[in-house]
Amino acid sequence: MVRMSNAIFNCLNIIPLVLGLFAVAVSVYFSRSGVTACQSSIRTPLLITGLIFIVVSVFAFLGSCLNNTNVFLTIHSILLFLIILVLFYVTFFALVISNKALSKQIAGVGIGPFRLKDYSNWLKNYYVDNGKWEDARSCLIDSHICKALHNDKHLLGFMKQKFSMIQSGCCKPPIYCKFEYINSTFWKMPKSGPDVPDSDCLTWSNHKNKLCFDCKSCKGGFLVDLRKQWRFLAFVNLGILMVILIVFNIGCSVRQRSDPTADEAA
Repeated sequence: MVRMSNAIFNCLNIIPLVLGLFAVAVSVYFSRSGVTACQSSIRTPLLITGLIFIVVSVFAFLGSCLNNTNVFLTIHSILLFLIILVLFYVTFFALVISNKALSKQIAGVGIGPFRLKDYSNWLKNYYVDNGKWEDARSCLIDSHICKALHNDKHLLGFMKQKFSMIQSGCCKPPIYCKFEYINSTFWKMPKSGPDVPDSDCLTWSNHKNKLCFDCKSCKGGFLVDLRKQWRFLAFVNLGILMVILIVFNIGCSVRQRSDPTADEAA
């Protein structure tokens, strides 16, 4: 039974080891090659996450192979417990900021000495306001999201395309501006000026690296997409949390059975 537990334990720990090595390799690749602003921003988190996964897996393998001591398994269990706490916090946080109704309920209750108003504002403050939009803007330009749009001779054909929220807000001027369509990235302002006195109409530029990336509509589409990504992250973290809890339970079982004092007591 102990050998079977060790085998299952080792098989499960291969997954974080492979993921950790992959994360470290990608981080090293980003550091040695020309990277975009988005890739540069995730390089350090990738490296830290990868190293943590590798260290946890190494302690697990050492603990399951050296049955005469359970020090490594104890360290492994402590590290996993800390990871579980962090994942739980990140998952809860991601669920709250991606769910407006939930954030308002929390705002009504309040946490600690302060009250949380609307966690969606956290996305706005962290990614859009306070001079932080430039980084997000650079990421959108580097991703070439507007190049995916197809040119069409007529506006009606162009508008029949399926736009994402970001493409709709960043790659074309708002329809209410009543600009004349030339192609997917070139729109002509009427001689009389925009049909609506809106700042987005004046912000639009036909330059490929400007377009409507500084428009309110672009920032709004970005936040909507960002909220979806955080929600997806929350569900992915839930899955990872379940796997880690299984590994944690098996690790505790293996550590208990490999403890010589437990056998003597029995």
